[in-house]
Amino acid sequence: MLPTVMALMATVVLLVWMGFFMMGSLPLLVLKHDTPLDARFIRGLFNVYYLAMMPTASAAALSYAWTGRPIFALGMACIAALAFSLRRWLIIPRMDALRGTAPATDTAILQFRRLHIAGMVLNVAQLAAVAWALTRLGL
Repeated sequence: MLPTVMALMATVVLLVWMGFFMMGSLPLLVLKHDTPLDARFIRGLFNVYYLAMMPTASAAALSYAWTGRPIFALGMACIAALAFSLRRWLIIPRMDALRGTAPATDTAILQFRRLHIAGMVLNVAQLAAVAWALTRLGL
């Protein structure tokens, strides 16, 4: 009983983080992404999101493995690995490189906006996958 409750709690916390990020980053698309403050804030939001996702998804993966649900454990491990790779190698480093361009060129602004949208799309895809798995595969 305890492992199932822990898995459920970790999944709920994961869904809360995903929903918070989705709702919090969507209005930021209104920003022009042309000032250093805009870019720093958006980068910081993505960084906090990935830092929250890694341990939460890892805890969920371990809890699901403990309950004997290997499909859910694998799915949560994939979410943790994706958050790690996006923070370490893909989204955050590219945002940092674009933020480093002193005068914000139109190309840099467009690329930063695309990274912002790509991060949001990945989050929505993960959120949809978790919701689908919970409704179709059952807990």
